[in-house]
Formats: sequence, C-alpha cells, structure tokens
Amino acid sequence: MKLVRLGAAGAERPAVVDAGTDGVEKTYDLSTLTPDISGEFLAGGGIDAVREALRRGQLQQVETDGLRVGAPIARPSAVICVGMNYAAHAAESGSLPPEVPIIFLKTPNTVAGPDDTAYIPRHSTKTDWEVELGVVIGRRASYLDSPADSAAHIAGYLVANDLSERSFQIEESGGQWSKGKCSPGFSPLGPWLVPADEVDPGRLRLRSWVNGESRQDSSTADMVFPVDFLVHHLSQYLTLEPGDVVLTGTPQGVALSGKFPYLKAGDVVEVEIEGLGRQRQVFAQS
Repeated sequence: MKLVRLGAAGAERPAVVDAGTDGVEKTYDLSTLTPDISGEFLAGGGIDAVREALRRGQLQQVETDGLRVGAPIARPSAVICVGMNYAAHAAESGSLPPEVPIIFLKTPNTVAGPDDTAYIPRHSTKTDWEVELGVVIGRRASYLDSPADSAAHIAGYLVANDLSERSFQIEESGGQWSKGKCSPGFSPLGPWLVPADEVDPGRLRLRSWVNGESRQDSSTADMVFPVDFLVHHLSQYLTLEPGDVVLTGTPQGVALSGKFPYLKAGDVVEVEIEGLGRQRQVFAQS
C-alpha cells in the first residue's frame, strides 16, 4: 500500500495505490476518508482506516494520467535532518563519523513534489544532491524511554532529496547549516508514503544519478545511527509531531566530495530507494 497526493501544487487530493488480490496496482481516491494526508490523519488511525476501506471495496478508483504527484505528506510542522549519518559520506566531507547525531532543520516550505522542477538559488555556485530515507512521524514523540519505543511513533517512510547549497551551508553559515538547506523546493519528497510495517528501514538500497550517470549507491545498513535510535534521540531534545519528517542522512557520492561537478541549470537528478519509489528533478535557475 502506498499513500500519495495527486494534483496541482496546493490543491492535491489524497489517494492510495494498492495491488489488491489480483496483483495489479490501482489508484483509489481517499477523499471520502480524509481531506488530506496530514499529521492529524496519521495520528487518528488513518492508515488502518485506509486498509479497512480497501478490504471492504469502499474506495473509488481514479485515473492518474497527467496528474502531478505531490509530496505524500501535507506540509509538516518541521523537517528535521541528520548530518553525516553514513561513515563514508563523513569521510568525503573531511570528517570522522559523529559520536552523537548532528541535527539541523529545514523550513517546511522547502517541501516539494518528487518530480517538480528544482531551482538553483540565486548566487549559488555549489548546489548539491543527497538521496535520503525520510521518516514520517505518526504519533507525537517526546522523551521516549528507549529506541524500542520509536516504532510505535513512525507512520511510514519515503524518498527524499536533501538538496543543499554548500557555499551557503559551509562558507557563509556562521557555523549553522540551515542557510544552505532552506531554498524553496529544497526537500522533494515521495512519490509515496509507505506504511512502516511494510518497510525494513535498515536494509534499503539508496541510489542517485545526475544526467543518467551514477552518483550514489549504498544501503541504509551503513547508517551510523539507525532510525529507531534517531527518533528516540530526537525526542529527548524536541517534540516530534504527527506529520513531521526526519531525513536520516545521505551516503557518499555527492558533489561536496570533489569527485563530481555541482549542479547547473538543465541538469537532471534522479534519486531512488528500494521499495519507496523514484524521483526526477530537472534543474532551472532561480
């Protein structure tokens, strides 16, 4: 089962993609259950309600041809990111793996659809790509007792591209990374939100390509801090609200490594995570 949001930006409608008993994927409208795929919907048992409606055959099939795919979660209250969470990426950035998670924030208005046009910021010389596993929170998480408690607070998982402007992030940051992370559309999410009980977040292949050439190819098994630890750790410092998105870090193979050129207008970036779908962004100049 895959939750999606379809339609023009700001007017997306909730839907679900499901294979059913015949094994053929079909898309069904969720508007009779909820106006949107939001934190409120997830916290209120929305995923179970969708499964029950599918089981009972209560949902109307919709055609998706020509429809834009939006981010699969409505605007979150926060996008919380983990830096250098893969040892090889830390090394290509000139750092040792962190002893505790490095955290930074992206503003909610960075969220975009998976195939929306992406924009290189004005005055940018170092716009970079980063394929990442995104965790969508399903229940408020505050001061969790242990990592074992994290699973009950996770609604599902999605593909994210943590776009970054490295000169803003590092050279002009004043020591904080968010300047290089918050340009409009710098958090493409989706295409789908896959329920947590259908995903093993510790064994997913992550890949990225620029203009068809491979850049990143790794596994979430290489994370320094796994998902359950991260959600527990974050809950000790902030309250994670339903619908919030946690981006869990990127593996090696980005332009910051010095092995590849930074992005320019006309470049095409694709990112993919096994079982969670694929994104494609064509870049333009702001």
